[in-house]
Parts: sequence; C-alpha cells; structure tokens
Amino acid sequence: MNSLNKISGTEIIQMKTEGLLTAEEVMQDCLKQVDVREKTVKAWAYLDGDLALKNARIIDKNKKSGRLSGLSVGIKDVLDTFDMPTQMGSSIYKGWQPTTDAACVNILRNAGAVIMGKTATCEFAGSFPSLTTNPFNLAHTPGGSSSGSAAAVADTMVHAAFGTQTGGSVIRPASFCGIFGYKPTYNIINRAGLLFAAENLDTIGLMARTIEDIDLIASVLLNRSLSQTPDENSQPLIGVAKTHLWNEASPESRTAVENAVKELSRFGAKIVETKMPATFTSLTNVRNTINDFERSKALSWHAAHHQNQMSDNILKQVQNGNSISWDQYRAALEHAESARASVDAILKPLDFILTPSAHGEAPKGLASTGDARFQGYWTILHTPTITLPTHSGPNGLPVGIQIVGPRYGDTSLISWAKWVTKIVSV
Repeated sequence: MNSLNKISGTEIIQMKTEGLLTAEEVMQDCLKQVDVREKTVKAWAYLDGDLALKNARIIDKNKKSGRLSGLSVGIKDVLDTFDMPTQMGSSIYKGWQPTTDAACVNILRNAGAVIMGKTATCEFAGSFPSLTTNPFNLAHTPGGSSSGSAAAVADTMVHAAFGTQTGGSVIRPASFCGIFGYKPTYNIINRAGLLFAAENLDTIGLMARTIEDIDLIASVLLNRSLSQTPDENSQPLIGVAKTHLWNEASPESRTAVENAVKELSRFGAKIVETKMPATFTSLTNVRNTINDFERSKALSWHAAHHQNQMSDNILKQVQNGNSISWDQYRAALEHAESARASVDAILKPLDFILTPSAHGEAPKGLASTGDARFQGYWTILHTPTITLPTHSGPNGLPVGIQIVGPRYGDTSLISWAKWVTKIVSV
C-alpha cells in the first residue's frame, strides 16, 4: 500500500469506515512527509505534530464516524481555529489565538475531518508572498495567496485544504501546483470566522488532488448529495471563452485549452465559441476598484496603528482604496452587477465554459505569486470555477484548464469536472 498521505481522501474515508486504518495512522504518514519536505516547501504557518495526532485520536475514539472521518485537512491561515493561532500572514497577528473555529472549519471537524494545521498565506490574503515554494520546482512560485494550501496538498502533506479567493487565490495556486482547485459561487460557503479582505469578492474554496475529494467535502459543507458523473455518451454544449486576455496567455496555456477542446470533441462534446461582451474588458479594473476600496476599510485600523508592520504591497492598496470616491466605488459595484446578469444569460444555454486557468506555468522566482487576471475575471462575476490539472508546460510544470458554470450551478459543474477529467489527460 502507498503511504496513507499519498492516496485520495475518498479512499482514506472508505478504509477508515471499513476499519482498515485509523486517523492516527493517516496523520503519522502525513507528518512523515512534512518532516521530509517542509524545510524546503515551507507550506505551513503553524503545525504542531502532537496536536495533529491528538486531533486524530479524538476522531478514532468517536464511534459515530462522520462522512469525512479520518480525512486530513489544512486550513488557510486567515480562517479561525479555536486550538491553533490565526496569524493572517502578518506579524501584527503573531500568536493571536481565536476562541472559536470559522464556520467552515467547525463543519469539517463535526464530520470527522482531522484539522492538521494552518497553511501559509500571503499577507492578509493579498499579494505580498509567503515563503512557500512550488513543490514541482522550488525556484518557482506556488501562486497565492493560498500558497501553503496548494503546496501542502500537491506535496501530499495533507489530503485537502481550504483556500480563499478575492482575485485568483484558489484557482491560480492550484493550477501552478498541479491539483484541483474549486472556487464556489460567491458566498455559498459560510464566511463566519474569516477576516475580510474585500467582502464583495472574498470566497472560501477548496483544494485537493482528486475531484471526488472536492465533491465530497463540498457536499458536507453545503449539506447536499454527491454530484453524479455524466454518462460517457453525454454531449455537453461547451462554450470556449477566450476573453480579451487570450492573447496575453502563454502558449502552453492556450495550447492546453485547444487540446482539451479537441479531446472533448472526440467524445461527443459540442463546442461553440463564446464571445464575452465588450463591457467585460474593464472587469479587471472594476475588480481592482472594489478590492482596493474594501481592503482600505477592512485594514484601516491596521494601517493606522501598525503601518510599520505592513508590506508596501498592502499599504499601496490601502492608500489607493482611500483615494477612491463613493461614486467610483458605486459605479464599480453597478458595473459588476450588470456583468453578472449578462454572464447568467450567456451561460444559460451552455453546460459550462472552458477557459485558461492562469497565464501559464508558475513563474520563476518567489517575489510574485503570478498574474491574477485570468481568475479575477470570473471572481468578480461570482461564478463557480474549477481548475483541472490536465497539462504541463515547457519547463515540466503544471498547466491547468478552467471550467466555469452558472451561479449556484456548482453541483452540476463538479459533475462536468468529473467527466472532463476522465477524458482529458491528467
């Protein structure tokens, strides 16, 4: 048998239910991987091995196994945990200990998941990088801001992890690290216990190495049934949305989408080019306006009292946000609402949209987490999106493809992700 940290979470839960393993044994294997790799990958902001094993033993003693019994989970360090510090990627919060779990964390605990530790995040889930590296090549960024979550899952330190996305912070690092990333419809995963960055954009998402694990965890969080895999003879209507960013994507990212189109067509998919309205070209700037305006308010106390402990990156956003007028902010909100109505109409006849996950491979260097525009475009539209680890680039690093569904069509989108995964090489 493979080490228990390397097999899927769904298999772990099944074996735990059948009495073939214990949560403690699973955690021991996860911690062994941490011992080997963490010094170079640097995925964790807080990890206490004794506490992780204690949490696992609590699950093993509970005779009422939940749907996630034995699953190891990492928590992005902007989500509260009652038994571990929540430090937001900032020295301002060094050692800060909440008294409660974030709602999403508590739901997973109640379902039998073992909370392993807190994964590294960019400062306040922004753009100033953590120390985390890409497990595929330590000289390259893992993406951000959910850097540690993506790296820990990809490096088999943990089976799944929470991320958050305000621009591209779930989809981009998942694509860069070669795993599945799921950004749900805006706000369907309860955000209690999350420090807001930009409240009209912040979305809690999931990362895992299989789409089945994403589906199972999402079903627990949302109190729904598992999605079904469409029949192999299905003929979905797929819109290919190149958007105005298409020519700015790297060759490997464009090739990944084009190759996926060819493979899906061979299996009966009907492909149509989906042209987005001209007004959508300004969505990046509109998202930035909303982001900076709301961040400047969320971090106003921090900037007033701890400016010397904040990066230039985040201070520039705060300063820019403070210069944005109410009329500018309102216009951005109205533009976003109008665009969401338009995208609902565009998606109505389609099963899903296919589009690049990111600019391309993870860039070399750790000073930047990469271009967020290819994900932020869909974040402001509030649509559910999933990145699938289907291709690789010229440097042997992962390149994903992104599928997009209508708002609140998350279960169907996950179903189609299963279908695509069976067809397009992973």
